[in-house]
Amino acid sequence: MPLDIKQLLQSHQGRNYDLHRDHINPVFARVLKTIGFDHVYGKAQGPYLWDNRGNKYLDFMGGWAVLSMGRNHPAIKQALIDFLNEDYPSIVAFDAPLLSGLLAAELKKKTANRLDYVFFTNSGTEGIEAAIKFAKCSTGRPAILFAEKAFHGLSSGSLSLNGEASFRKGFEPLLPECRMIPFNDLAALEQALSKRDVAAFIVEPIQGKGVNIPSPGYLREAAALCRRHGSLFVVDEVQTGVGRTGKFLAIDHEGDVDPDIIVVSKALSGGYVPVGAVLTRRKVWESVFSSMDRAIVHSSTFHQGSLAMVTGLASLKALEEENMMENANRMGKLIIDGINAMKPRFELISDVRGRGLMIGIEFGRPKSLSLRTAWSLIHKMNADLFPQAVVIPLMDDHRVITQVAGHHIDVVKLTPPLNITQEDVRWFLTAFEDVMRKLHQFPGPIWEVMKKLGKHAVTKRPREAVEA
Repeated sequence: MPLDIKQLLQSHQGRNYDLHRDHINPVFARVLKTIGFDHVYGKAQGPYLWDNRGNKYLDFMGGWAVLSMGRNHPAIKQALIDFLNEDYPSIVAFDAPLLSGLLAAELKKKTANRLDYVFFTNSGTEGIEAAIKFAKCSTGRPAILFAEKAFHGLSSGSLSLNGEASFRKGFEPLLPECRMIPFNDLAALEQALSKRDVAAFIVEPIQGKGVNIPSPGYLREAAALCRRHGSLFVVDEVQTGVGRTGKFLAIDHEGDVDPDIIVVSKALSGGYVPVGAVLTRRKVWESVFSSMDRAIVHSSTFHQGSLAMVTGLASLKALEEENMMENANRMGKLIIDGINAMKPRFELISDVRGRGLMIGIEFGRPKSLSLRTAWSLIHKMNADLFPQAVVIPLMDDHRVITQVAGHHIDVVKLTPPLNITQEDVRWFLTAFEDVMRKLHQFPGPIWEVMKKLGKHAVTKRPREAVEA
């Protein structure tokens, strides 16, 4: 008798956090309860979630930027259903799968410099692991450069390239010869490359931690410097790629960046089946897979799984047919313009920056005496506390899901689905304005926020739970 999934979901409704406490991750379950994110969701569509009480939520976090196509996209869902009904073979050990070949061909069309080969992965961090191996094998060099505040994943290799020490704590020693340099600093990059022992410089075209955008020309010149010094230039487009910034890749904003390896994932999954891809040059590929006895020297059991390939193909089709990149540009501009319009009234807002629908809102020390007092009090309690005074009331009072953008920075990040509407933008801006209005009254409603923070007992650990 087949599993009755509907009956299973109904019979265990509401047990989410008890089950996680008992069987999966009790610390994370406790964190979610502490910060008030312990809702039980039973329905999802597009940018919306509904809890088991019927309350509707606007998701401007988008599953850490995975859900670019929205939740349960009907066309992607139908493609999966249709494929399952075909009883098509998958994971044939000795096989050249049709669907992975088709998806690779589609991805190659979308890279400006027409990279030659594609290796599929199950995640972005696996893609970074592959890039590390490919770079070392191709160059014969030991060192990898990465940027301050970088985030490339949490497996051992990718963790070695993490720009935040708290993620690495307890897991060291990690890979040797992984060297951190300042982001957006060509002089520092050239100095590091001049040792001539660097296999690759791996960089995000827009840093996820803080939504830091490099100066115009930085990525283009970084690629040229790497080539001059015999190192590979690797672009981590795991979060920024597949339309997130209003172009297929974030490097496309500079037009003529020429990477040796590009890593994508997240949105390629359509929110259904994990998948990632590593696109690389022929020279790099042939140095790794250099003979028949090395044909699978780097591989993975599930890396060309048919469901993942179908999802990738369907996601790319939906992205193009529904003009999601164009919409990302329009909606992103509305959000940034809306927040900029608030800046004269709300001195806590320091900056808003982004491309497409990857947006960071930065807060800074206010000028007025009363707000400086509140600012100092919050930062004295905990240097990482202030962004929670925005994220938590957005959720508690307005059912808008957002996230903290990183450690030791006062930035809230927005990565909603690319198919949000003007109505969704108004929902967010109205909620954000209300939170700002309350934060800018002291003494007054700001203490309500402080009470919420006290109730939720926000610490460094809860902060980590709502950032990515």
